[in-house]
Amino acid sequence: MLNAIASLLSSPPPPPPQPVSKLPPFEQLYIFAALIAGLLLLLAAQRPPPKGTVASWLPAPGEKRVYETWVLWYSIVWMGAFGVIIALELYEEFTAATYFLVCGGLAAPLVLRELARGGADGRPLGERHGARAQLWIAIFGFIGNYWYTHYFYCVLRARYTVPAWRLNDVPICMYLATHFYFSSYHVFANLALRRVATGFAPGNLRTALFAYVVCALSYATAFMETLTISHFPYYDFEDRHMAYTLGSAFYGIYFLVSFPVYYALDEPGNTPLEGTGLRGVALSSLGAGMLVLLLLDLTRLAAAGAPLTIGGKLWEVTPKGLAGSA
Repeated sequence: MLNAIASLLSSPPPPPPQPVSKLPPFEQLYIFAALIAGLLLLLAAQRPPPKGTVASWLPAPGEKRVYETWVLWYSIVWMGAFGVIIALELYEEFTAATYFLVCGGLAAPLVLRELARGGADGRPLGERHGARAQLWIAIFGFIGNYWYTHYFYCVLRARYTVPAWRLNDVPICMYLATHFYFSSYHVFANLALRRVATGFAPGNLRTALFAYVVCALSYATAFMETLTISHFPYYDFEDRHMAYTLGSAFYGIYFLVSFPVYYALDEPGNTPLEGTGLRGVALSSLGAGMLVLLLLDLTRLAAAGAPLTIGGKLWEVTPKGLAGSA
């Protein structure tokens, strides 16, 4: 008996659990290899554009070109700021107010620039592409946070544990961060879609390539965001493998709708989807938001079958390490 007790006491302790890798699964290579192969096949099938047509990444000289160039330059600023915060782990000292000020401070220049330019020459905001684009992104981003985040909570078991002021169980700083994230994402997508629209002969093959690029960009954008914030410890998933694979496709549904609709906004040669003035832009963004909501819910029912539970409050304050009330 004593020998058995002594043997137990002298046995080495069990090894500590291996840390869960935050890197994407190996299968992700196959997914991107398939996407690239499909893209190359469609590119090989294209015919050159009509004589005199110049392939372009940026819009023609004018207000939309000025706006998109500004967003591209500003993207370096906010990405650099976030990179420093993550690399130096400055977020460990952040409070709810700090998150709000940092994200609000990075979103503000995009909005204030358009408001400041609004009275420069007497033209109403509704006639300015920058103001129209910012309103579209603001509405779509708000819908995404207020509604779509709960699909990530329920289907992918995601959670925010930052100290936060919350609206409907979503940190308000995320509403603000989404604004500059989405402003950049949609301008980046415009570059690629415009290159397709201007670089090849019109027809079914170009239409197929355009649709394929929308799908590939949607998945890649969603995946890259998941990857780049993977080392931020206060946004996590119960199953990170699922977050990278299924989650990227799930998140990509946002952009399947928003990328082509946003691209058409004030784009020469496209049938306007948004009407005139700011009211038309708001209706366009609201319509895109509703379509994404329907697609997310159909995907939830068909692929996951997880129940949708929304238990948020109008206003809630949560400390570090705790999720909200949902």
